Amino acid sequence: MSQADIYTVSRLNSEVRLTLELQFKQLWLVGEVSNFVAASSGHWYFSLKDQAAQVKVAMFKQANRYASLQPRNGQQVLIRARISVYEPRGEYQLLADMVEPAGDGLLKQQYEQLKAQLAAEGLLAPERKKPLPGQVKRVGVVTSPTGAAIRDILTVLQRRAPALEIIIYPSQVQGATAAQQLVQALQNAIRRNEVDVLIIGRGGGSLEDLWCFNDETLARQIAHCPIPTVSAVGHEIDFTIADFVADIRAATPSAAAELVSPDQQQQIQLLAKNAARLVQVMHNYLRNKAPAVQHLQHRLQLLDPARRLQQQQQRLDELQLALTRALQRQLQQSQQRVTQLEQRVYQQNPALQLSRQATQLNQLHQRLQQAMQHQLQQKHQHWLLYSSRLNTVSPLATLQRGYSISLDAQGKIVTKAEQLQPGDCLHSRLAQGTVISVVRQTSQE
Repeated sequence: MSQADIYTVSRLNSEVRLTLELQFKQLWLVGEVSNFVAASSGHWYFSLKDQAAQVKVAMFKQANRYASLQPRNGQQVLIRARISVYEPRGEYQLLADMVEPAGDGLLKQQYEQLKAQLAAEGLLAPERKKPLPGQVKRVGVVTSPTGAAIRDILTVLQRRAPALEIIIYPSQVQGATAAQQLVQALQNAIRRNEVDVLIIGRGGGSLEDLWCFNDETLARQIAHCPIPTVSAVGHEIDFTIADFVADIRAATPSAAAELVSPDQQQQIQLLAKNAARLVQVMHNYLRNKAPAVQHLQHRLQLLDPARRLQQQQQRLDELQLALTRALQRQLQQSQQRVTQLEQRVYQQNPALQLSRQATQLNQLHQRLQQAMQHQLQQKHQHWLLYSSRLNTVSPLATLQRGYSISLDAQGKIVTKAEQLQPGDCLHSRLAQGTVISVVRQTSQE
């Protein structure tokens, strides 16, 4: 046996995992949930079992965050998963990426779950539902413009209240995009805000046909609609989420039309009865008020309101003139005050202050220039005097009288003959110029 034929446990588990993952790309499984654990990390761990076996399942946070439900023990679910091996323990498991209720009751479970959720939020509570308006003039209908529901609604409204205006907000009421179109039509009706009541519905059908009326987005839009809503979906035995969140549920579209429309004949009879009562009440009122009116007319003649109005008008004119004069005085005083303040502001104006300071600075500069000129003249006079005195005692003055100064080759002043030797070079400085001579003989005399 060669060394290559000997496996380590880690190598074995790794190769088994690779074999399983390559052999089974993706699986759909149905079973009952047991031992469900939601870890603090966000991952889910549970077992999926049937009557004879079970398998461990892991659904990591990245996948379960999009799940429509959180599994619970005993629940039948349908999962989509990959086979893998948990190598540290050598156990094979399923890695799920989707989970949903299983079997024929899937739609019913979703229906009940959404209904319970909306009820917990209070959207099904009777106290939040709005009553129908007392007088309806314009009715909006959110439905298919070609379905049986709109024909039933129009027939009933034409018979009961032909004067009502009807506005149709068209939408599909069946299919994959029906829920989205219903939401858009309802939003359009809310935005336009042109009807007194809204009927939302369609004719009968299977649970799948009516499923768009169980959409959560549509349910929330109906619940928060500011316009009173009537849900009329399917037949009398059909119930959808829209029926529960709407303000009123009608058994059929025809019943919804009867709810929102008054009976025309009843309205005519009631109007005639009220008109007769109004005429009688007006006659009684005028008859009872006639003596009072006569009394007031007599008082009016005695009081002469026209003269009193003239007096009040004259008084008003006087007050207006007085007010005008007072306002003029106040305006003059205010103008004087403003003028005074403007003068004070002008006096304190930085530009004026700067101008004054500049003038003063120029004056000081001129005085400084004059003082400097005077000081320079005095110093110049002193310099001339001291220069004259210095020149008097200067050796140069001695040279002017015919004397000279002798220097040896090193530039030292020669004061004794013994400082020189025959042949030395002698520099004699005169009053003007220098004479260079050679010593031939020295004498100590």
